[in-house]
Amino acid sequence: MKKIILFITLILIFCSFTFSQGTYKMAVLKYNGGGDYYANPSSLPNLIEFCNQNLKTNISTDVPYVDVGSSDLFQYPFVHMTGHGNVVFSSSEIENLRTYLEAGGFLHIDDNYGMDQFIRVEIQKIFPNQELVELPSNHPVFHQKYNFNGLPKIHEHDGKRAQAFGVFLEGKLVLIYTFETDLGDGWEDQAVHNDSNEKRKEALQMGANIISFVFSR
Repeated sequence: MKKIILFITLILIFCSFTFSQGTYKMAVLKYNGGGDYYANPSSLPNLIEFCNQNLKTNISTDVPYVDVGSSDLFQYPFVHMTGHGNVVFSSSEIENLRTYLEAGGFLHIDDNYGMDQFIRVEIQKIFPNQELVELPSNHPVFHQKYNFNGLPKIHEHDGKRAQAFGVFLEGKLVLIYTFETDLGDGWEDQAVHNDSNEKRKEALQMGANIISFVFSR
C-alpha cells in the first residue's frame, strides 16, 4: 500500500506540471557514507534562477535536502546529487530510490571529483539488471534550447574527457550521471571557483538542457 501511495503522489506531481506554469520544487539528495552531499550549496539555486530567466520556468529557489530513504523524496520530480567521496545506500534506501525512479522521478548525479568509484557501485545496486551507458553526443539532452557536442568540460582534474552516463527503464532515461565535468562547480557563485564567464555559461546552459529534457520526456 505504501508503494502505491508513493507512486500516486509522484504521478500527481507530474500530471499537474506544466513546464512554464506553476511553482514546484527541486531537492538535493542527502546520503550516508561520509561523502559531502552538501557540497556546492549555491549550485542548484543558481541553476534554477538561470532556468527561470531563460527557460521561463517557475521553479522555487528554496532547495531542501531530502534523505534518500524518505517518502519526502516523492514530492520532488527532479533531485540532484553531488559530492567528493563515499556513498552508501542501505537496502531500504535502495528500494525507496528505485521506486521513486520507476514512478517517474529523475536523479541527476554530478561527480564533484572523488565520487566515481563509490557511486557506480551504488547505482549497480539500485538497478542490478540495467547498465550505466554513455549518452552519445546526438542524444536529445545535448540539444534542447542549447546545443552541445556532448558534455562540456568545466573543470580539469585527471585529463579525462567529460562523459554523461544514463540508466534507461523501458527506453526512458531516469538517471543521468555526469563525470569529469563538474557541472555543479560551474553553477556555483562565481567567487567560489573563479570560473570564467564562458565556463559558467556552458555549465548553466547544460544544466538547463538537463532540466528541459527531464520535463519533456
